[in-house]
Amino acid sequence: MTAVKVAPRGRGTHRTIAAALAAAPVGAVVTVAPGLYAESVTLTRRVVLEAEAGPGSVVLRSPEGPAVTVTAPGCVLRGLHLAGADPAQPLVRVEDAAGLTVDRCELTGGRIEVLGSADGRSAPANAALGPDHTLAAELADPVDGGGVLLLCDARLSGALGTALHLTGDARARTVDSVVDEVDGIGVVLSGRSVLIAERLRVSGTSGSALRAKGASRLLARDCSVLGAGRHGVLVQDEALAELADCRVVGPARTGVRTSHTARTTLVDCRISGALDHAVTAADQARVEVRDCRLEAPRGHGLLLASAAFAVCAGTLVDGAGATAVQLVDRSTALLTGCRVRGGGDHGIAAAGSATAEVVDTSVTDPASCGVDVQDEARLTLTGVRLHGGDTGVRLRSVAAEPCEVRGCAVGGQRRSGVEIGPDAAAVLADVRVAEVGGAGVAVDGGGRLRLSGGAVSGAAGSGLVLERAASVEVRDLRVADSGKNGILIGEAVSGSFDHCDLSGSAFPAVHVGKGAEVRFRGCRFFDCGQDVGLADGAEPVFEDCAAVRVRTPVLTALADRPGPSAPVSFPGDPEQPEGPRARGSEPGTDGLWQQGEPEPEPETLEDLLAELDELVGLDGVKRDVNGMVKLMQTVRLREQAGLPAPPLSRHLVFAGNPGTGKTTVARLYGRLLRALGLLARGHLVEVDRSALVGEYVGHTGPKTTEAFHRARGGVLFIDEAYALVPAGAANDFGTESIATLVKLMEDHRDEVVVIAAGYPGDMDRFVASNPGLSSRFSRTLLFADYTSAELVSIVEHHAQRHRYELTDAARRSLTTYVENIPRGAQFGNGRTARQLFQAMTERQALRMSELTDPAPAQLMQLDEQDLL
Repeated sequence: MTAVKVAPRGRGTHRTIAAALAAAPVGAVVTVAPGLYAESVTLTRRVVLEAEAGPGSVVLRSPEGPAVTVTAPGCVLRGLHLAGADPAQPLVRVEDAAGLTVDRCELTGGRIEVLGSADGRSAPANAALGPDHTLAAELADPVDGGGVLLLCDARLSGALGTALHLTGDARARTVDSVVDEVDGIGVVLSGRSVLIAERLRVSGTSGSALRAKGASRLLARDCSVLGAGRHGVLVQDEALAELADCRVVGPARTGVRTSHTARTTLVDCRISGALDHAVTAADQARVEVRDCRLEAPRGHGLLLASAAFAVCAGTLVDGAGATAVQLVDRSTALLTGCRVRGGGDHGIAAAGSATAEVVDTSVTDPASCGVDVQDEARLTLTGVRLHGGDTGVRLRSVAAEPCEVRGCAVGGQRRSGVEIGPDAAAVLADVRVAEVGGAGVAVDGGGRLRLSGGAVSGAAGSGLVLERAASVEVRDLRVADSGKNGILIGEAVSGSFDHCDLSGSAFPAVHVGKGAEVRFRGCRFFDCGQDVGLADGAEPVFEDCAAVRVRTPVLTALADRPGPSAPVSFPGDPEQPEGPRARGSEPGTDGLWQQGEPEPEPETLEDLLAELDELVGLDGVKRDVNGMVKLMQTVRLREQAGLPAPPLSRHLVFAGNPGTGKTTVARLYGRLLRALGLLARGHLVEVDRSALVGEYVGHTGPKTTEAFHRARGGVLFIDEAYALVPAGAANDFGTESIATLVKLMEDHRDEVVVIAAGYPGDMDRFVASNPGLSSRFSRTLLFADYTSAELVSIVEHHAQRHRYELTDAARRSLTTYVENIPRGAQFGNGRTARQLFQAMTERQALRMSELTDPAPAQLMQLDEQDLL
């Protein structure tokens, strides 16, 4: 191997790099002494050009045009710093059929341009390249044509337009390299070029970080894209992009955008903090997202438009500012094994004529609906778990084919579990709805529902609500412990109900409206005050139905028949006869609530105590609860050791003014007892006098009993409990309710914890009203009013939850404002703080509406003027 040297002085050395290259034979190594060389060079034969003293010691500055032009294969630049005269022009140009390795070099003030062949004859070979291809053979001899580039531990910066551009059928591979400070796009692929990128870092671009267009291919592994001025990765035309184990952080627009007929595959990638959407696909693009994390975009996590298609598997979409997964137009998606958490609007939404299949996916805590379907869109949900939000599943599509929900679990929504809109159609099979704040399943006017199997338990409203002119076909449904009716049938509803079990409803198990044409066959009604309620003119048909343990039966009561203790069986199930289902005659081990609701996620004692500690204020309450937890842990240890448990009352009095966190702590107390194994469910049933006391003689006891039984396995929280003992009222139905409660607390001492709450001065009267209360409520927790500083903290907590920020001036003004609030009877403590925050957001919204184009930071900011 011939050695040629470049130095300012010395015998046998060349004074310029160009002269040395002219004298160097094929395969020579040209070493360059430290210094600045103002010249442009062309590599016309296979040579190595390297800095003698290592990286950074040699600067090759071009007076004009490219600093280095490569026309031969197998060339190497090592340890050089190349500087361009014009950042918009090529700094290194790799011609057709040339090969260049850039090793440990820094390139500033221009781009690397790799040219393809005139006839594109390398395109078939390029199509066969994979992410593990080293391009070693192509660098040495690009026989098919097209330039070839290898970047190793190189840095490209300060370019205008783009830092690396591949055209035609050019090929390039980057390893451990950096592209940054580009006024434009970091890397551009066009034609049928291919880039194989490994551990490439692109940051500080004013445009997109990576752009693939034409029929190019981007194969990236373990790469990072940070702070792109537009999109993180942009894939267009017929291009293909495959990204594995890559990160895209904080792009000003979309994390990964695919359009036209391009295809993008993301595997084990993390896309976070996009100021628009995390992943989008439009036109006829196809996107595959596997085992990825799409985190905290201000817009959607995944947005599909036009006729785009996406497969999303094993992926987390977390904290989206808008709907987490949104389909519009004619787009199509398949989601399997995904997790959707939070979301500023819905979890998954489809509109237009979009279609989607969602399988084995969880959706938790969206701001609005877990799943929302509009227009003529159609969704199929199978094995989906939905928790939290306003509504679990809202189906308002009028598509020709009904939406289908199969084997799903819905729970913990503030409103309904499943809503079917006007004139919409849906099929529900084996769906479980539990502990929702409104109706379990609601069908709006003209809606159509075919429901088989499944259960609704613990709905605060009615289990199944059918609005005017809805039509239904329901069979093998179990409805338990509804706060209102088990099934509420509106006017002019039509349909049939076969082999359904309804139990424990606070109102009549079934209410039938005027003009409804409905038939009940083989249904059973258990453990409620009344089995059937009829509006004037209602004429339902009942065939082979039975009322069991119903105080006011309209049907024939069969008190000797056992309750619905065994799981409902369906036609065709193993070991069950076909036709009408077999009914178990032996009591089962599981109650209806266990059959009807999804198994709750286990919570650890440490997590729950940490959640308690995070509450604002309440220092005394926190000490008391922690002390009781330790005491109950000791009791459990004694029981496990075979020792008798000491006498311990878990019932509590919460004394405090409104808005001091009593309900919040009560709900947490139930979950703590469940974590300790002292309660089966740990849920909270909140009641007041109106839910316990009847309006006529003989009504109060059953009403109180019904409320108590809804709380079995959890906590019965009696708000304003002192109202059961009105001051100065000697003969009041409230005393009957208290007597009933005392007996039930004794009969079910290990199943229910009762918490009585109210004003401190009035709770003594409540406890003293019955000797049984004073012995059972032996501990009182005092909830002090929040201090001004704590109220300010509560406002800030609400602001953080809803992605607002208080300015320093707003915080100072808020502190002054809170200190001056009168602490009279109308003072609401935490409710006052929540109302303050709501008022501030409303004033800020009015202020923003007067701006033409408010910036995102302005939309998040609450200022002192929003307080006035």
